Amino acid sequence: MNQLRRKFFKLLGLSFLSMALLPYKLVYSVSKKIINSDLSEEQKNIMLNEATERPYSSPLNYEDRDGFFHCANCGAKLFSSKAKFDSGTGWPSFTESLPGAFKTKIDYSLGMKRIEYHCANCGVHHGHVFANGSQNKRFCSNGLCLIFKPEN
Repeated sequence: MNQLRRKFFKLLGLSFLSMALLPYKLVYSVSKKIINSDLSEEQKNIMLNEATERPYSSPLNYEDRDGFFHCANCGAKLFSSKAKFDSGTGWPSFTESLPGAFKTKIDYSLGMKRIEYHCANCGVHHGHVFANGSQNKRFCSNGLCLIFKPEN
């Protein structure tokens, strides 16, 4: 009887421990909403599971027309093309976002502190923001998370 009780409490303790150690990404993804049902599996993986697309794979790296970059999930306006620059990293990069476009969180997934940004409207992951010099920022975005709409 004593061993049975010990096993029960061990299982109970492990279940509470596993809930406490549940990956933050799983808990955080609950608040994300898929709005665009036409998203590819790769887009869903990046936006919901905070994955990253291969560098130099986005055609948006070469987009230089005037216009705006929108969230591929909900269509929210995120960046002006005037803020886009070639950072040499292989991902579309921007010096600033439009006001209120993103919410941020701290990401330690690679063993270092990074700032991750998510669409303020639908909550999906877009990329990371880095210090780029003393005062400047570099928003490093997954191109699959963006849709470019030219200005006309």
